Amino acid sequence: MLDILILIVSAALIILTLLQSGKSDGISSAFTGSGGLNLFANVKERGSEKVISNLTLGLGIVFFVLVIIVRII
Repeated sequence: MLDILILIVSAALIILTLLQSGKSDGISSAFTGSGGLNLFANVKERGSEKVISNLTLGLGIVFFVLVIIVRII
């Protein structure tokens, strides 16, 4: 039963992660140095981005707890 729940949570976590928009210019700009690398930019998420981000965080925590429970049992 818990294995099926882990599969469902992991699939939802993958989908939510893919739905998130990129927050950087990409890996190529990190190597070439174009655009400047501002790691500590204060960017606020709003609307649906914030909902998806919070759902991803919540599902990540649920996944972590489920894996620990399955390991203990």
